Amino acid sequence: MRPIKLRYNKETMSTPSVHRIAIVVRPGSTDTLSEGAVIQQWLKSHGVSSTVTTTDNQHLRRKISQGEYDLLIALGGDGTMLRAGHLAAPQGLPILGINLGKFGFLMQLSREDWADTLPRLLAGDYKVENRMMLQAQQWRGDERLRTSQVINEVVVARGQVVRPIRIHAEVDGYPLASYVADGLIASTPTGSTAYALAVGGPIMPPELRNILIMPVAPHLSMDRAVILPEGASVVITVDSDHEAVMSVDGHEPALISNQDRVTVTASDLSVKFVVFQEPGYFYRNLSNYMEQNPSIGDF
Repeated sequence: MRPIKLRYNKETMSTPSVHRIAIVVRPGSTDTLSEGAVIQQWLKSHGVSSTVTTTDNQHLRRKISQGEYDLLIALGGDGTMLRAGHLAAPQGLPILGINLGKFGFLMQLSREDWADTLPRLLAGDYKVENRMMLQAQQWRGDERLRTSQVINEVVVARGQVVRPIRIHAEVDGYPLASYVADGLIASTPTGSTAYALAVGGPIMPPELRNILIMPVAPHLSMDRAVILPEGASVVITVDSDHEAVMSVDGHEPALISNQDRVTVTASDLSVKFVVFQEPGYFYRNLSNYMEQNPSIGDF
């Protein structure tokens, strides 16, 4: 196995004109739609065209694919930001997250400060972070069943039967480890503060370009995280006589049969997050999160 190299994204200044914005919220969130209407009115008063809709709106998807927006604003929490990211990444659209709930690692602004900060967006006074994504493919023999783009993590895990499954992991064709565990996470640096953090994984700055492998509740198996270089090719094989599933970014899981393989590599896509804060904002956010969730430090 090659030595691990920590590779960084570059933060780039971005000053494109922003004239057409889609404000997206999760389905069924009437309070968030109301806040979106307030932002829409603010944008209109500043000469910017915008629409407010939900992330599952097919008309929105079509307009994004046709290049009819310059930017997405995600209103809500990290889950909404992930949904918006999956919409925006194929078109290279930047996303601005406005947090309306609890603490969100992916969100830049809050309900209290968006009105003071959006003028900077319209003036081009912001940066765009290019966050690494992964590509996960499920294989059955020589048949590729599905391909998914990943912002946070792909998880191969047990299904409804409360028994661990056996999982074999290879890196670049070489055996890494065999796990008896509830699951195995393959995460981006962005995802290292999500599910991987909840099971005791390391925290990786979002500008890194590496793949994190982390077992979930391993039993008599390697319990350490492994950080791989961006160019690594990971193959996860399920060896189980009961149900297993694959889930991407918390979406609805897909069933995995015995001896199915999930391949994980760096994606050609990246998700672009609008940031206003100065360098080091990630560590300030992390410190605030730890203060609000002191039990995390017990791992």
